[in-house]
Amino acid sequence: MRIAISTGGGDAPGLNAVIRAVVLSAHYRGWKSYGIQRGYEGLLSFNGVVPLGPAEVRGITHLGGTILGTTNRGNPFRYVMRDGEGNESEVDRSGDLVAAFQASGFDALVSIGGDGSLLISHQLWCKGLPVVCVPKTIDNDVSGTQRTFGFDSAVSTATEALDKVHSTAESHDRVMVVELMGRYAGWIALYSGLSGSADVILLPEIPFDIEKVCDKIRAREAAGRRFSVVVVAEGARPSDGAIELVERRGVGTVDRLGGIASKVARAIELGTGKETRTLVLGHLQRGGSPTTYDRLLALRFGGAAVRAIADGAFGVMVGLNGPDITRVPLADVVGRAKNVPLGGDIIATARELGISLGD
Repeated sequence: MRIAISTGGGDAPGLNAVIRAVVLSAHYRGWKSYGIQRGYEGLLSFNGVVPLGPAEVRGITHLGGTILGTTNRGNPFRYVMRDGEGNESEVDRSGDLVAAFQASGFDALVSIGGDGSLLISHQLWCKGLPVVCVPKTIDNDVSGTQRTFGFDSAVSTATEALDKVHSTAESHDRVMVVELMGRYAGWIALYSGLSGSADVILLPEIPFDIEKVCDKIRAREAAGRRFSVVVVAEGARPSDGAIELVERRGVGTVDRLGGIASKVARAIELGTGKETRTLVLGHLQRGGSPTTYDRLLALRFGGAAVRAIADGAFGVMVGLNGPDITRVPLADVVGRAKNVPLGGDIIATARELGISLGD
């Protein structure tokens, strides 16, 4: 058995732990593992297939990033090509990818990625490629699993930053607006904002009224609390119908959210007269070593992926459901984002603690 491993999309703490688990689980079955470098580019644009054995994955569980590299531009169904004049266009190279996969003698693919990678994997599965997926995203927005690895690490990084923001905000009697990742799901903002004692948390799931946000800050001021910490998810949007801030990035790329913190900060300063500063954590949330929780989850996911291959169970994603790792058909996962449930106990806890959610 020859297993190929691919890491696609944005990086997340724990990727290397998955790779190590897959390689070692395969090795002790007498199978061989190979890594495809930079997503699918290692099969489509250069000779980027490398053998992976126990020696190659020794000591990588605690390392952030991915030893295979990754890219957001590697969709084989919408592959970006440039002509002689530098103009870009999209072409379908999925057939080339399947042919290269078969020519390499691979028997199975372990695809590690988020919702975009899962969609690509499902399309490849429909074209006959034997694939098992591992859910990866710091955003925790993949359905079919209670947790994705990388999320706990991102929340820990964000919470630590909020702890530090508190002291400087209080020292200067300022409002600090901290923008966190998460795209259209507010998991990181909610978990870290609650854990980091934020005064306001703005989520994509709850359109906010900036006047309600200002009311909260004014109420704190009246109570002698002359500073406030506002956490805003990058996909948060105002209730007046304005579209979230998106940067259009051209052919073959993913549109990038960003800039909501500046918009909120300006509105707060105008509405309250308080000096307001912004902090965008950005890719700090993706970097660094995975937490213990993410290391263990990633290792469990990697082992479960190899067990699925051994059972001939392809076209599935492994996921955490209850205490166990289960298999979920890719058809039940793709196109179904997992958002923060508004009736959940964590939202209720935030409200009961007096945190404003902007509504």
